[in-house]
Amino acid sequence: MTAIEPMDYRVPALQRGLTILGLFNARQRSLSMQDMAEHLEVSPSAVYRIVQTLVDMGYLRKAGRSDFELGSRVISDGFAYLASRDIVEIAMPHLNDLRDRTSLSCHLSIREQTDSLYVYRAFAPQRLTVNIPVGTRLPCHGTALGRVLLTGLNATELSQLYQHVRLDDYPPPAPRTLPELQQLIVEDRQRGWVLHRSDYSTAIAAGVRDHSGAITAAINLSGPDAVMDTAVAQEAFLQALLGASREISAALGYRD
Repeated sequence: MTAIEPMDYRVPALQRGLTILGLFNARQRSLSMQDMAEHLEVSPSAVYRIVQTLVDMGYLRKAGRSDFELGSRVISDGFAYLASRDIVEIAMPHLNDLRDRTSLSCHLSIREQTDSLYVYRAFAPQRLTVNIPVGTRLPCHGTALGRVLLTGLNATELSQLYQHVRLDDYPPPAPRTLPELQQLIVEDRQRGWVLHRSDYSTAIAAGVRDHSGAITAAINLSGPDAVMDTAVAQEAFLQALLGASREISAALGYRD
């Protein structure tokens, strides 16, 4: 009995078009039609209509007399896809891995006005641990996560956000005046991370950036002082945290 050959449902023109788009990268920013044809091992006339279609749809654009570059449609569609992915979905595996490697609790938060809203936690099932439930809101200026989120604002935005907010109702080490907060955020921004101690626990936080470079979220490692109080331990935890923040930022489209 003759074996039945599987049906080939591929569309050659579509396959060639996607292959052409895949030829462009950071090192190869422009290609001529001859270059594309050589990569595909076909004649230039075989790719002419495909290239013109990609140009008409905005996926390619002319760059000089005979060269082509990726068009704005590729960039806008790519960023729209990245933006549509839930940041919790993206950050979750990285935070779970960070928790497993450090045995410390990890949290993810976003800013809503002057609050840090906790949207995910990777629970560390240790006897001595810090776990803040998802949905908790804490004042930004009084937490490591919140202060990192505030570093995403410029001086004018920060002043406008806090111009009618009383800060002296919160205990130290939270800043009690707007000038104190402004100076603190300047220092936090320059450092690139925040360490905060409260109630026998320590938290280290770092920012998560989106494709535009804006700080869109923050993550932390938090645990009891007994675990995190030495300089050696803090440095090891900090490097692990910064590594996770870079990985999550890269998954959101950020390129340093």
